[in-house]
Amino acid sequence: MKLSKPIIDEIDKVLAKHYGFTEEEHDFIINYDIKYRMGDELGSQE
Repeated sequence: MKLSKPIIDEIDKVLAKHYGFTEEEHDFIINYDIKYRMGDELGSQE
């Protein structure tokens, strides 16, 4: 997944432009899974 992330982000960028998403919506899509992948690590920092 780590090596695929830049390619997936580029696909998301093209699709966001096609569908007319705002920059905020595009950012949400790109960063959506981070809170789930990093959930345990983020929770332990509190």
